[in-house]
Amino acid sequence: MGRFGAIAVLAGAALLAACQGEPQASPKPCLTQGAVPTPADPLAGLVPVPGGAFAMGAGALRPEEGPTRTVRVAAFQIDRTEVTNAAFAAFVQATGYKTLAERPLDPALYPHLPPEARVPASLVFVGAKKGVDRNDPSAWWRIVPGADWRHPEGPGSSIEGKAAWPVVHIAYEDALAYARWLGRDLPTEAEWEFAARGGLAGKRFAWGDDDQQAAEPKANAWQGVFPALDTGQDGYKAQSAPVGCYPANGFGLHDMSGNVWEWTKDWFRPGLAEASVLEAGGPPRFRALDPAEPGVAKRVVKGGSFLCSEDYCFRYRPPARTAGPPDTGASHTGFRTVLRSPPVFEETPS
Repeated sequence: MGRFGAIAVLAGAALLAACQGEPQASPKPCLTQGAVPTPADPLAGLVPVPGGAFAMGAGALRPEEGPTRTVRVAAFQIDRTEVTNAAFAAFVQATGYKTLAERPLDPALYPHLPPEARVPASLVFVGAKKGVDRNDPSAWWRIVPGADWRHPEGPGSSIEGKAAWPVVHIAYEDALAYARWLGRDLPTEAEWEFAARGGLAGKRFAWGDDDQQAAEPKANAWQGVFPALDTGQDGYKAQSAPVGCYPANGFGLHDMSGNVWEWTKDWFRPGLAEASVLEAGGPPRFRALDPAEPGVAKRVVKGGSFLCSEDYCFRYRPPARTAGPPDTGASHTGFRTVLRSPPVFEETPS
């Protein structure tokens, strides 16, 4: 939901004990450092993805994922990994940019909120006790004043020693600003899904059809009963992992499944649009629709996160998709960028 909606729902939620566990023995090898591109080296970290036609979407698991469409994408380049703290820090140092989570809410846009509810803040996963209503996300999320990309769990937390972790608490506008700094863009939903599949046709996951195995984890997802217990069998317990800790897909891309959600350019509506619409960058804004919050136009986010479990979210599959309010970041939301030739940009950021 949008920042206004999130605050309205979560402001009264109980303050629950955090369950950001310590990292377990991480799968090896991890990349020691994600690429840190700059305008002087704008191609750093990019991987070429050949164009082609593919079967986009799936209708069997979630109704919003289908019907399957045969979609063609042109060749492009995409970040090998999710954008890291180090890469985003270079952007902020060069430009002085402040993310939406670091800015107070505009009273003109949120006139019904009292001043104390308009302070800089972001959504933080805090875990939940066993037996909570899993239809009520306010049981495991809360708005934390002072939470932002530098302070992922709020004041007192930091990203010191986490240069290679994916940057989080990133709203759509923030991701687009970073991409534009490098002369890049955010991927369309079709580009993102084509890249995530890594050349595999009709497979359930980015690595094939086999389920995750504890002995050889393929992605950072949730093992156990969500949201009460993550066993951490994939190496990281109830938290994101450094980029590149899990095997790359067929195109050489890491973490297209799990770890953190990633923004795409497309406006969200239930079910996939026609192939021609998807190939052109998705439906127009006026067709955006999230039935859970019809008055808020949302973007498609892809890839799932460390919070996606097989028994609840299960959205760390290439065709999986959900709605992301563009003005809202969270402790499991990041992004990666693309470079097209020639670049195709939208007119407005939100």
